[in-house]
Amino acid sequence: MVWALSVTETVSYGVLYYSFAVFLVPMREELGASTAQLSGALTLALALTGIGGVVVGRWLDRSGPRWIMTAGSLLGAASVLAWSRADDLVELYLAFAGIGLASAAVLYEPAYAVINTWFRRDRPKALLTLTVVAGFASTVFLPTSQFLIDVLGWRPALVVLAAVVAACAVPHALLLRRSPADLGLEPDGRPDPAPPTSGTGVGAPVPGAVPGHAPYRGAGAAWRLPAVRWLTLATALQMVANAVVAVFLVAYLLEAGAPPGLAALAAGALGALSVTGRVLLTVLATRLRIGTVTAAMVAGQGLAVGLLFLLPQPAATVVFVLLFGVGFGVLNIARPALLGQYVPGAVFATVSGQQALAGQFGRVVARLAGGALITTSGYGAGFAAVAGCALAAAVLLVLSERAARS
Repeated sequence: MVWALSVTETVSYGVLYYSFAVFLVPMREELGASTAQLSGALTLALALTGIGGVVVGRWLDRSGPRWIMTAGSLLGAASVLAWSRADDLVELYLAFAGIGLASAAVLYEPAYAVINTWFRRDRPKALLTLTVVAGFASTVFLPTSQFLIDVLGWRPALVVLAAVVAACAVPHALLLRRSPADLGLEPDGRPDPAPPTSGTGVGAPVPGAVPGHAPYRGAGAAWRLPAVRWLTLATALQMVANAVVAVFLVAYLLEAGAPPGLAALAAGALGALSVTGRVLLTVLATRLRIGTVTAAMVAGQGLAVGLLFLLPQPAATVVFVLLFGVGFGVLNIARPALLGQYVPGAVFATVSGQQALAGQFGRVVARLAGGALITTSGYGAGFAAVAGCALAAAVLLVLSERAARS
């Protein structure tokens, strides 16, 4: 099941999100629209993904992932097909509205809910497998999309990609179930041993996460837990930091005098290093508390920004990419792992979907606010805001874990 989800997540992210960058130029030439107008379609999709995630989360807690993820794959395929036939901005935006809603049903959030339900002790390994494999979505689908465009043209290329997304409905329908009990199985495929009295790793229970709170009062009670609120705010702030860097790093490096090849390589390396960071986090979290390790890696992103402006080029770029990239994807593992410790499984998907809305809001705001700040005050101010967001997120992660233990 985990490997099937890993493949479908890779396809869904690759087609519904990453491929847009490759199709931007041919769409701009044929539709006669500006880059900003076309990018607005993706922004709309991101916003609807966050909003839709709240509804999807409630569905997952009540009915499980099977049919919502199957329907999401089919809606995603139909929306990509509609994208291939768009002749103006209205049709394009309508297609991306469908892509945004489909993404809420098939991207990480429902997959996290599946893993949270089906795994306890093996949850770190399952999360690592899922996020490492899906972390190569851009590596696989950016060149694949470009190849299809070169051979077929951009509209037929989207038809092919729509068929690939539709194929994901098959494993979703055949393999996914609400819980292990539906198949007469135990979480992790084996009974739990004696309940542990303490723990520090990714799958360890955190004292204070259960008694008298969310398990007996629903998702609303979960939001009264300081640990959940701090984790949510940390997620949004790190999403802001990551999004600003992803959008504006190449432009800054070119302005700073870096060779174009180095600037492009630096941006691409962030994704590859994010996979390294996820592996490192999982290894360290077997010995240390995951919140503490994650906070240190996110704080390293803030340090990376300072070194980017203090060190000479090209050393500044190399050090920045190494430090910032390692922390780039750690919350993809840490957030669901920590949330699974803080709230009961019965409300996990609902709360996770609401957290994802905060993260998506941060990603959308970052594109607008980051661009405005850099335009008015320069790259120094924009990247200083990135450092501030990363450092604040690191502090909040520590506070979150401490609140759960208190």
